[in-house]
Amino acid sequence: MDPLHHRSLEPSAADVLRARYAGRLPGRLDELTGPVHGRVELPLHIAWSGLRAYDLDRPRQRMSLYRTVLAEGRRQDLLAFLNRDLLASQWPALRTLVGRHIRDVWEDAFPELAREASTAA
Repeated sequence: MDPLHHRSLEPSAADVLRARYAGRLPGRLDELTGPVHGRVELPLHIAWSGLRAYDLDRPRQRMSLYRTVLAEGRRQDLLAFLNRDLLASQWPALRTLVGRHIRDVWEDAFPELAREASTAA
């Protein structure tokens, strides 16, 4: 087989990343029932270096926790640490802080997030 032809059949890095993030999504945003207030400590498989404990009552720490969980969390982590209402209210700013693939996967799956972002603009 021609090596150039074979290479074109392999998924791109972008396709792999999108599939990885899409595979973690909840079925519905209502499944995100994480805490709204207080201190949260992330497990090592999510936050293996740097800050692991966050105060949800401090907006910058809350935004940092959401960004980390969206990027590194497994499906169960998304359900446990993210809250639907907090995600929706933070999405207009948060969407600019996460990678393009994360943003696209979440907005494709949950158009209400994209609408939230456009009404905030």
